[in-house]
Amino acid sequence: MPPTKVVPIPVMGRHNINAYLLLGRRPVLVDAGTPGSGRLIRDRIAAHGVDPADLALIVLTHGHIDHFGSAAELHRLTGAPVAGHVADLGPYRTGRVREPYLPTGPMGRLMARNPELHVRAEPLEPQVLVRGETDLADFGVAARIVPTPGHTAGSVSVLTDGGDLVAGDLIANSFFGLVRGRPANPPFHDDPLANLASLRAMLALGPTALHVGHGTALDPDRVRRWADREQRRLTRRAAGGRLRTRAEAEAESETGAGTGAEAGTGA
Repeated sequence: MPPTKVVPIPVMGRHNINAYLLLGRRPVLVDAGTPGSGRLIRDRIAAHGVDPADLALIVLTHGHIDHFGSAAELHRLTGAPVAGHVADLGPYRTGRVREPYLPTGPMGRLMARNPELHVRAEPLEPQVLVRGETDLADFGVAARIVPTPGHTAGSVSVLTDGGDLVAGDLIANSFFGLVRGRPANPPFHDDPLANLASLRAMLALGPTALHVGHGTALDPDRVRRWADREQRRLTRRAAGGRLRTRAEAEAESETGAGTGAEAGTGA
């Protein structure tokens, strides 16, 4: 099988929100942008000389509105099946993100007030259910889906045999992709320590580059140094009871309690 090439597909701005086209024996799309961006993504796929009808698969990295928002539309436009992890089936089937969003810092607190993050996407039923590592050779690319929970319970990344990691929101460029090349948390995490553990596990596999949902590709060595600092920071916050997770937020919702803790900072 030919080596897999990773091509960014801008959805918003030059790098603010990205999908990715994997080019091998057949093309595979990773992520589906915000609601209403299906035709834009289709046209940008075609601009790379790929017939959108040839798409073998659409992989969703997680159940946030800027990553699965146009999945149902793209499925209709291309005929490609959609792959999603079973732990994020709730958002996919309802079209609604699990709320409240848990900000990782000031950027997240600001973005959580944006009405566009609270809209309902068109629901979809993934045809390919991901439960563990999933080889994509049958879909035409030398790559595999790897569960990387933490950002959401059903977050996944895609690792090519050549070492390119399409990481979704496992990590981001600072300020929602505006500061290129500088690793940072994305605006939200459901479980910051679990996400960091997933990130470090992927770094241990020796990727050559991390292609992220928000920003340009990140250098693995720079991400490792950031992850070491982030581990110390999150450990201190957890010890001080200042690290909130999705499980805790849901428990608080059931009991009517609340805290001022954030998921983290650094976005």
